[in-house]
Amino acid sequence: MTKRGIVGELLGRRSTLSHRQAESVVNAVFEAIAAALAEGARVEIRSFGAFGVKQRRPRQGRNPRTGELVEVRAKRVPFFRAGEELRGEVNGRAGRSVAKS
Repeated sequence: MTKRGIVGELLGRRSTLSHRQAESVVNAVFEAIAAALAEGARVEIRSFGAFGVKQRRPRQGRNPRTGELVEVRAKRVPFFRAGEELRGEVNGRAGRSVAKS
C-alpha cells in the first residue's frame, strides 16, 4: 500500500473529510513520526508496533562494483518492530494469543 492508498482508506472511513484534509492528516502523522525519530525518540503505536533509531558504528565496507575497500561512517538508521497483534494479524492468528518470537 502506498501513501495514496492510505489516504484513500481514510477517505473511505471518514466521508466528511475532503481529499486535501485526508492527505494533510496522513502527511502530519508521517511528519510527526519522522521528527520524533530525528530527535532520537521512540514512537510506539499500541497494538501496531514501534519505530526507533539504532546507532551503527563505522566499519570497513566494499564497493561492489570495484571490490575496493571503503570507509563507511557511523550513522543512525530507523527501524520498525511490529507489535504482537500486528504479527498475529499478518500470520492469520487475529484474536488469539501470540507467542513471542
